Amino acid sequence: MKAGFKLPDVTFHTRVRDESIGGDNPFRWEDKTTADYFADKRVVLFSLPGAFTPTCSTYQLPGFENGFDDFKAKGIDEIYCMSVNDSFVMNKWAQSQNLENVKVIPDGSGEFTRRMGMLVRKDNLGFGLRSWRYAAVVNNGVIEAWFEEPGLADNHPEDPYGVSSPETVLAYLEEASKSVAAE
Repeated sequence: MKAGFKLPDVTFHTRVRDESIGGDNPFRWEDKTTADYFADKRVVLFSLPGAFTPTCSTYQLPGFENGFDDFKAKGIDEIYCMSVNDSFVMNKWAQSQNLENVKVIPDGSGEFTRRMGMLVRKDNLGFGLRSWRYAAVVNNGVIEAWFEEPGLADNHPEDPYGVSSPETVLAYLEEASKSVAAE
């Protein structure tokens, strides 16, 4: 993927809270499409190998969550975190991280990730198929800027992190806003 590419059209199977259901598990299934998430918005999408994993839970997700106001000030409408995990796992992870700003997108079957060219094997860690770590600024469903960690490969022995960090994406947005202001 790179700037200028349109995101693939995919349907995501999500679980959403519905208080009318009652009980201990007041959630219902709701399918959402790529357009539901990305149409007519400028968003940051970041994808990572897995919910509850150390780098994702300690640095990347909290960095985007805590920096939300800074991103909003640079013209970002939403921040989405995607992983090849099902909706149950993504919702529980969002709850455990006390998310208020970042929204999670479950790519349970890995279809979106595969069509983005970012699906890799992580059998060396017992994960199976997962997403390579990346981030993107997406404007109305089209990639504006792309931030991919180096070394994309199956069973990579490391988990590179830096290129897709909140700090890197925010630095891009700051430079882009300066360019627009100068015009």
